Amino acid sequence: MLLAQITAFVEVARRQNVSRAAEALFVTQPALTARLQRLERDLGAQLFVRTPRGMKLTDAGEAFLPYAARALDALGDGRMQVNALERGGAGHLAIGAAPALSTYVLPRLLKRFAQSHPRVSVSVRTGHSEEILELVLREQVDVGLVRALHHRDILSIPLYEDRLILVVDPAHPFAVSSRITLEQIASEQVILFDRTSSYHELTSALFRTAGVSPSGVMELDNIDAAKKMIEQGFGVALLPHTSVAEELRSGTLAEVAIQDAAPVRRQIVAILRRDAGPPTGAVAALLDTFAAGRAELTERPPQRAEAPRRAKAPGGRSRAPGPARRR
Repeated sequence: MLLAQITAFVEVARRQNVSRAAEALFVTQPALTARLQRLERDLGAQLFVRTPRGMKLTDAGEAFLPYAARALDALGDGRMQVNALERGGAGHLAIGAAPALSTYVLPRLLKRFAQSHPRVSVSVRTGHSEEILELVLREQVDVGLVRALHHRDILSIPLYEDRLILVVDPAHPFAVSSRITLEQIASEQVILFDRTSSYHELTSALFRTAGVSPSGVMELDNIDAAKKMIEQGFGVALLPHTSVAEELRSGTLAEVAIQDAAPVRRQIVAILRRDAGPPTGAVAALLDTFAAGRAELTERPPQRAEAPRRAKAPGGRSRAPGPARRR
């Protein structure tokens, strides 16, 4: 039983006229009549009788009509669902993301994505870039958001560059200096986070290449803890720009330029299985959301015109609240 036969039957039943039904379906009357005859042979029953008023359904035709109409409606719904999936307007999207992305980048972007694609359900799994790579390869997520990786079985799509920047408490002496050297940074307590993260290695490599070693190091397991320590005056840190953008805008942290080091940048990419072909549907829609927000992800937040200074203790030294910094 062919779709064309079902369509012909329903159209004739609605119009009660073969010629008008043929015109509506853009086929010839003989072709439409042939479809009806094939359908009747398949069913083993006569579906219409000719009357002076047109085509009239037989009892068999009356019984078959609601099922035929529902079949066409269901196929129409299926076509709409397929079209929605291809446009990214429906379905499910499984995302794998590195911790810094899932915490500081995805929430804002997924809010926009949900507003424009309300029928797409989203799930997010978090792990380090190598773990997300494995999830993509095993098809446990549709797309991975990670630092740039190389693997023969994945397709990488650049999203944006994240900068590793020096941030300090706004009352820190560094905050009123235009440029600081790595040697000066090394004299401070340097806060590191997540030893298994590539950011940890980037920070260590920066000092190692310059031939300096921090006099004091505090190691924490996440970026949020590092930010809180900095705000309390326990040290300085090199953190991803996207992770501190809000604090830089609000003035609870300050960015300081490093004089004798090239900018440390890390490419963030979307990874897909290469054999999955070009991104389509919800994945393509997510990538479009990233593209629309790229400027926001890479912008340099306005710096405060003047950082507040701590009250001077006798002898001209800054008086810091809480534990004194290590020099």
